[in-house]
Amino acid sequence: MALLPPDPQFVLRGTRAAVHALHFSCGGSEPDIPLLFSGSENGFIHVWNLKTYRVDTALDGHGRKSVYCVETMGDKDRLLSQGHDQRICLWDLAEGRTSVTDSVFTEHVGFCRCSLLKVAQGRWLMAMAARSLQEVQILELPSKTSVCTLKPEVGAKLGMPMCLKLWQLSCGSQPMLLAGYEDGSVLLWNVSVGKALSKLICHQEPVMSLDFDSEKAKGISGSCEKVLSIWSLNEQQNLQVYKTHELVNAGISDITIRPDKKILATAGWDHRIRIFGWKKLKPLAVLDYHTATIHCVSFSDHSNPRERLLAAGSKDQRISVWSIYAQT
Repeated sequence: MALLPPDPQFVLRGTRAAVHALHFSCGGSEPDIPLLFSGSENGFIHVWNLKTYRVDTALDGHGRKSVYCVETMGDKDRLLSQGHDQRICLWDLAEGRTSVTDSVFTEHVGFCRCSLLKVAQGRWLMAMAARSLQEVQILELPSKTSVCTLKPEVGAKLGMPMCLKLWQLSCGSQPMLLAGYEDGSVLLWNVSVGKALSKLICHQEPVMSLDFDSEKAKGISGSCEKVLSIWSLNEQQNLQVYKTHELVNAGISDITIRPDKKILATAGWDHRIRIFGWKKLKPLAVLDYHTATIHCVSFSDHSNPRERLLAAGSKDQRISVWSIYAQT
């Protein structure tokens, strides 16, 4: 008999707005308290204490404009957030501070989340959609030095970048960027030389989200269609379709592969979270709790596998938190 899907372990309420971004920070040793950062449509970032299930801090740095990306940089005291005020803010939260220490003006009007990659101690690369329609800009942080601007070939009609993923095979190897575009294509860029290496049409509609497993050289993307596209990268650095998976309902807002590369989660417009095995894309569970579109899903990075969680943020102003490690 099939196992019934679990209920959420707990539900976080109190954002008073749709939740568009989630990011766990569970690293560090005891007695460090695991945290969950959420970004909301009302411009607030909430820092949730996962021991008390309450908000420790509410950060207000985006002029009440929707926050759609939150990431920590190295530790939970250094935070990056991106909002619809066209700003990416860097925060210092050490010793109870709640201050924006620096910001980058993106001049981009879409909802394309930036992507971060640690390249050395205290040094990061950040990819973000640029002011010009089809371009992606790469900056180094914290210096904000421009590394390059990735421009498609003349005549290419890709539309806006919709989702970005910076990655490298190993520390010191060349940084790469996967970018999903409005025309349904995914491009692989070599950031060091600012050149597109491969292009693959994955979807008939804009690519809403993608994630990539650099160890297996395999990625996955979703759009507003009823299909997930799984693609791989061969040794010649060409992208090719590996397989597709038909969904019951159309519309994927977010996709994330768990850090241990065993399962992945999708955020559905149909109010559901779907869990798949990553190896063969076997459907494992449908988590049905929310009453509106799910905008984001995030896995925790806790050092103890039994403590690892999945969080989903929805238009219904709630964050559901699930313990699915044992079930999968």
